[in-house]
Amino acid sequence: MDPVTTSVTIARPREEVFAYLADMANHAEFTDHYLVDWRLTREDSVGYGAGARFRVKAPFARFAHADATLVELQEPHLIVERGRSGKFNRVLTRGVYELHNDGANGTRVRFTFETKPKFASDRIQEALGGTWWLRRKMARGLERLRSILEDGRGRGARPTVSGGPRKPGSAFTYKDR
Repeated sequence: MDPVTTSVTIARPREEVFAYLADMANHAEFTDHYLVDWRLTREDSVGYGAGARFRVKAPFARFAHADATLVELQEPHLIVERGRSGKFNRVLTRGVYELHNDGANGTRVRFTFETKPKFASDRIQEALGGTWWLRRKMARGLERLRSILEDGRGRGARPTVSGGPRKPGSAFTYKDR
């Protein structure tokens, strides 16, 4: 799929927006209208290597699970996430958040998403889903990001770590019989 780009201006400092986006658990709050069932892939959801697995609510999607991992962070202007989706996770994905100072208005956030299908069948599956659908959902997600950071409203639920919450070590001890 060709790269799909959307952008929004947020009336907050660039460092604050970067800190929010560098926490993978926050992504579920503003994308939960089309990315659902979020599960973090590790306990620390901030910074390089933080990732999540989720399900995409796309039309005609037979293989709807995907994942994303933060692979590059250049504070305070660039966040790159890579992942996989589709059948057997063979479709490579890449998302890039570019943050620019927008003078007195705050921060301009530009999100670009692209995929690299492996087979012709994967390209056909993406063509059925439609770039227009993805662009519309991404734009709504960035608008929700703006309302969360500016007004503190529209927050969704934060995801949990895969396998549920961690439990402390048990008090069970092995005894010689």
